[in-house]
Amino acid sequence: MKIGIVGLPNVGKSTLFKALTKKQTLIANYAFATIDPSVGIVDVPDERLDKLAEISKSQKVVPSTIEFVDIAGLVKGASEGEGLGNQFLAHIREVDAIAHVIRAFTDKDVMHVHGDIDPENDLDVIIIELAMADLATVEKRIDKTKSNMKAGTSKELEKELSILEKFKSVLDEGKPIIDIIEEEEKYLAKELSLLTAKPYFIIQNTDEGADEELKGTFSCPIVKISAKIEAELSELSNEEAQEFLKDLGMKESGLVRVIKTGQELLNLMTYLTSGELESRAWKIPKGTAAPQAAGKIHGDFEKKFIAAEIATYDDFVEHKGWSGLKEVGKVRLEGKTYIMQDGDVCFFKIGG
Repeated sequence: MKIGIVGLPNVGKSTLFKALTKKQTLIANYAFATIDPSVGIVDVPDERLDKLAEISKSQKVVPSTIEFVDIAGLVKGASEGEGLGNQFLAHIREVDAIAHVIRAFTDKDVMHVHGDIDPENDLDVIIIELAMADLATVEKRIDKTKSNMKAGTSKELEKELSILEKFKSVLDEGKPIIDIIEEEEKYLAKELSLLTAKPYFIIQNTDEGADEELKGTFSCPIVKISAKIEAELSELSNEEAQEFLKDLGMKESGLVRVIKTGQELLNLMTYLTSGELESRAWKIPKGTAAPQAAGKIHGDFEKKFIAAEIATYDDFVEHKGWSGLKEVGKVRLEGKTYIMQDGDVCFFKIGG
């Protein structure tokens, strides 16, 4: 899972990235301080793993991970090459989802690229620039498709043109494709690497304790955080961080909320494996069948899949592991058609 952190210059992207990944990155009060994207891989918090490791006496715990990419600040006109233009857009094409960071915090020492602090306008600039970049791509493909149709039309070309015209009508309004795209149209958006076809959410970077709401109706999730607080949390031990969160009246950090939002946006879930060697979390798309889940561990496991021993996490904990589960008949033997569920604890049987 790779999430691109996107926004205008000086909205707190790099501060947020450093807090999320605990990785040092350049933070400066001028546009384009970060030109090349910084990449950080973060462990996904999952309290279930520690409990499984305790029961199985595992030698190590291996959480699933998420990759964050801090992409250089976008400016108005990026779709036409302004600022870092094409470089910026190319980096976005490589991520699975986009986190749009918008500035709602006040700090007279940090300039705003457009002068006034206006979160809604910031978001409009980002979405419109991505839409304009996609529009250029779609219009070029429309011309190619029409040219091909002159040589001889077909149902495939007619369908493609219909989808492209639909995309164009939305992009002409500066709106993202993801809000209107249908399942059978996604293949074309993927082929064209359309930026606004990627799932996205908003990270509203606020002042500490601020509770102002964004104006307008948004079809995407909004995660409200203070990058400044997250930066302070990242410098603390786990125990100190939990105490700090408690003092602030917060149940979980912004990192956890960002990760949860990203997972939901990408329709991901977690299954678990646990034994003496390790207890591990595996991230898979919802609706994945058992053989494909096994293939996440090793490619050969999908081809040589025989069956999966499955227990729920709650049963695994209640009956103290595999031995206890088998004594009370709480282990299910599932075949190739079984659809994995979040929290399944698995042992895959693989042929030779």
